[in-house]
Amino acid sequence: MVQKEAQREMEAELTQPDSPAPWMNREKDGLEKGVILVKGKERPHVLNEQGYIKRLSTPVMENTASNNMMVFIHRIIHHSGRHKHQGGYSLFVLEGKGYTTVDGVRNDWEEGDLILLPIKTGGVEHQHFNEDPKGASRWMALVSRPLVEILSRRVEQKQVHPDWKRKHGDKTAVFEDGLKEGQQKGK
Repeated sequence: MVQKEAQREMEAELTQPDSPAPWMNREKDGLEKGVILVKGKERPHVLNEQGYIKRLSTPVMENTASNNMMVFIHRIIHHSGRHKHQGGYSLFVLEGKGYTTVDGVRNDWEEGDLILLPIKTGGVEHQHFNEDPKGASRWMALVSRPLVEILSRRVEQKQVHPDWKRKHGDKTAVFEDGLKEGQQKGK
């Protein structure tokens, strides 16, 4: 009888909402059975505070075989928003030419270049500008999820993209654990 009671108590502890077991198993199942190929043509560019972003892989995406990298494409028509975060991002220029200001210093780039945002105490403030007369420039961000989690995922928006401002004013979305793209602060 005492043994059965101890077993019930242990089972109750394992099914508590704050137990990590359920989400760990969900993540494991998703990684083992998840999508191996993400089709870029099926992912739209979505407007956020920084501009037009096509998310290919993020930690909040479900049913993917890997979630250890954040990968997204930024289409820069004129310029991006301006923000500050911990750095550590690698941005590969897919097409076009322009420049990125990093803590106020201009860095010119063109197709085939790699922009490396440094890891800095207090973060790195940056903004991207298109100078290609033929159209928008695009770069792809490759970001190590474990590195970002160690350094902190805090983003401080300094200036929102003009199209975002026309639609939402200066409101900014929240991208932290448990919140997905599009959710607003205070909602």
